[in-house]
Amino acid sequence: MFARKQDKEFYHRELASFLPDRIFDAHAHLWRDKPYNDMFRMLGDTGDIGYRQYLAFAEDLYPGRPVYGLFLPVFPVEHPETIPEANQWVAQQVAEHEANRGLFFVQPTDDPEWVRQEVRRLGLHGLKCYHTFADTVPTWEAQIPEFLPEPVVKVADEEGWMITLHMVRSRAVADEGNIHWIRHYCETYPNMKLILAHSARGFQPCHNLEGLPKLRGLENLYCDTSANCEPMAHQAVIRILGHDRLMYGSDLPISHLRGRSLGAGDAFLWIYEETPIWGEKHLKIDPILVGLEHLRSLKWACWSEKLTDQQVEDIFWNNAARLMDVTAG
Repeated sequence: MFARKQDKEFYHRELASFLPDRIFDAHAHLWRDKPYNDMFRMLGDTGDIGYRQYLAFAEDLYPGRPVYGLFLPVFPVEHPETIPEANQWVAQQVAEHEANRGLFFVQPTDDPEWVRQEVRRLGLHGLKCYHTFADTVPTWEAQIPEFLPEPVVKVADEEGWMITLHMVRSRAVADEGNIHWIRHYCETYPNMKLILAHSARGFQPCHNLEGLPKLRGLENLYCDTSANCEPMAHQAVIRILGHDRLMYGSDLPISHLRGRSLGAGDAFLWIYEETPIWGEKHLKIDPILVGLEHLRSLKWACWSEKLTDQQVEDIFWNNAARLMDVTAG
C-alpha cells in the first residue's frame, strides 16, 4: 500500500526470514476521517481507517501473514468532542474478528462508573489514556495520576481490564515519580494489566537500563514495542523483565511514516523523511518505513538476547494471546 522499492528490498533482506507465521499487533490505532484530522493527512487522503484498511497497511510490514490486534482509538487532541465517536469506531472494528481486542479512551474527568458502563456496552477490553488531558504545563511533565486517575484504575482492576500507558516526563521509566506510580498501581490493583507503550517509552534506552530493575516482580506489568527503533530498549525489557512481558506493536499510523527514533544524550529525537540529513559524503540514503526500522530493531534485540524461535513467536503472538485470552486466529 505504502511500500516503495527500498522497503520491499529491506523486508526481504532483513525481515522475511525473521518474522513468525502470524502476528498479533498489540498497539495499533484506528480512526475516522474528518476535515480537521490534519495529524492523519501525513499518510495522505486515506479515508476511514478500520480493521480492513489496517490489514492493507499490515501488508507493507508482514506480507502474507494473518494479523489481528489490540486497537486503540485516536482523534485530534484539539477536538476531544470526537472521543465518543472514536471509541464507538474501535468497538465496531474490533467486532470484525473474535481475535481482535479494543481499548476505550478515558479522560481524567470521566466518572469511573460511567467508564465501566461504556466499556461493557461497547464490548471493549480496557483503557487508553494520554498526557494531553493533564493540567500540568507542559503536559509532557505530567505525573501518571494526572491523566490516569486511581479511581479509574480501581475499576479496571475490578473488571480485569488492560490499560495501555504512554508515560511521559523527560526521563521516562527512570523517573522516580513514574516508578512510584507504576509500582503502586500494579501492586494495589493486581487484577489490572498495565502495558507500558513503546518498550516502556525507552526511546532513550539508558532510561530502561536504569528504571526497569526497579519494576521487577510485578506480575501484571507488560510492555509493547510500538515504534521504538532502539534495539537496546527491547533488550532491556527482555533481560530485566523477561521476554514473556514484551509484545509487538506497530503503532499505526507512525509505522507508515519514514525515518526512525534515535537516542541522543539523555533524551531522543525523531528523524523523518523531510529531515535534511539523508545524504552523507558519497551516499544518498532512502529512508524506509518506521515500521520496518522498528521490526529490524526488534530482530536485533532478539538476536542479541539469543531468543529461540519459540520465544520470538511469544513476542509476536503468544504473549498477547495469553494476556488477552485470544484463542482464535
